[in-house]
Amino acid sequence: MYDHRLSSFEQPVTLIHPGEYLVSGDDMIISTVLGSCVAVVLKDRESDVGGLNHFMLPSPFKRFVTPDFPAEFISDDGRYGSYAMELLINEMMKRGAKKSRIQAKVFGGASLLHLGPSPALSIASGNIDFAFEFLKTEGIPVISSDVGGDRARKILFFVRSGKVLLKRIQGTFNALVGEEDRTYLNRITSKMIEGSVVWFKEPR
Repeated sequence: MYDHRLSSFEQPVTLIHPGEYLVSGDDMIISTVLGSCVAVVLKDRESDVGGLNHFMLPSPFKRFVTPDFPAEFISDDGRYGSYAMELLINEMMKRGAKKSRIQAKVFGGASLLHLGPSPALSIASGNIDFAFEFLKTEGIPVISSDVGGDRARKILFFVRSGKVLLKRIQGTFNALVGEEDRTYLNRITSKMIEGSVVWFKEPR
C-alpha cells in the first residue's frame, strides 16, 4: 500500500495490493490492479464512508491446484475473501456506516493464471461466485460489476462520491499481472494462514 498523486485528479491516491483493504471517509481515491483476484467496493449511500478490498481466494480452507502499514489497513486474513469481506464491513461500521445503507460494486476475476483451463477458471470464477454469494447473504445490494474475461483491470474508487473508474489492461502488462498472480497464489497456498477475526453483527 502506498500513497501517490495522479496529475489527472485532485485527490490523493492510495494503491492497495492483494491481501489489503482500506476504509476512509476522506476525499481520496483508492486504487488497485486486478487479475484473477476480486475487489469489492462498499459505500454507505448516506455518508462519506467507503472502502475497498482485494483478495485472491475465497477461503483459506479451500485448496486449489497451483504449482510497516497500520494494522487496520492490512492483515494476513485479508488474503481470503471470507475474511476480507468481514474486515471491510467491520471497519466501515466502526467509522459510522450502517449495514442497511451499504451498497457494493464488484470487479476482477479474470482468468490469467495459465495453470491449465480448468484450475485457472475455477480460481477466477470461485472468487466471483464467492463475492456475489456473500453479498447476497449479507443483504448488501450489488449496484454494478465488471467481472470475468481474460484481461486485467485497474480501478480507481472515489471514496466520497462512490464513483469507480475502470481501465482494462492488455498486452505485456496484462501478462505481467498474470505472472504476479501466479507468484502470489503459490506463496499464499504454500501454508495455511492462521489469524483471528471478530465476526461482527449490527444490533437490531
